[in-house]
Amino acid sequence: VDGSHWLSMREVLDSLKEKGHEIVIVAPEISLYIKPTKNFVMKMYPVPFTQDEMRGNFQAFLQDVLEEGSFLERFLKIYQGMKKVS
Repeated sequence: VDGSHWLSMREVLDSLKEKGHEIVIVAPEISLYIKPTKNFVMKMYPVPFTQDEMRGNFQAFLQDVLEEGSFLERFLKIYQGMKKVS
């Protein structure tokens, strides 16, 4: 998963590599943080959106999270944004 989950997981993967493990990452070809390194093999799969579309959806999602309004309105916007981003 892209985002903070990946940033935390990457430290674990680096430690496993130091202990001699071979690591294979399966990731979408468009992502914010998942990038190839010498510590693991990357297997990429195609996705139906561009890097710019992903960034735009992520920015819109963040704006929805910070927007004021009723709980139900915000919940529905955030839910729709999560579906787009994920």
